[in-house]
Amino acid sequence: QVQLVESGGGLVQAGGSLRLSCVASESINDMAWYRQARGKQREMVAIISGSGRVNYGDSVKGRFTASRDDAKNTVYLQMSSLKPEDTAVYYCNAPYGMKLHDWGQGTQVTVSS
Repeated sequence: QVQLVESGGGLVQAGGSLRLSCVASESINDMAWYRQARGKQREMVAIISGSGRVNYGDSVKGRFTASRDDAKNTVYLQMSSLKPEDTAVYYCNAPYGMKLHDWGQGTQVTVSS
């Protein structure tokens, strides 16, 4: 079973940037970034295919950039122009519709206004 470890979260002011990382214990194919705000359902914000093609959710399009480094079994999420509504715990996993891995602990992103 693939193990996923997310990191890079923190406290940032609105308009700031953060770069999240997700390291997998083995090679991975299609991956997605998710986030879950307190009291809300988990939301998929970006999908990155094994070839590097990326699709974004409308709420983050133009502000977030997903990428991958297969040599490191790592996917990244560069987040810019952050807003308070981006505050959430961020996770990576396979995209919905594919076999999900065990969820990691996630990384908390808090954006202050």
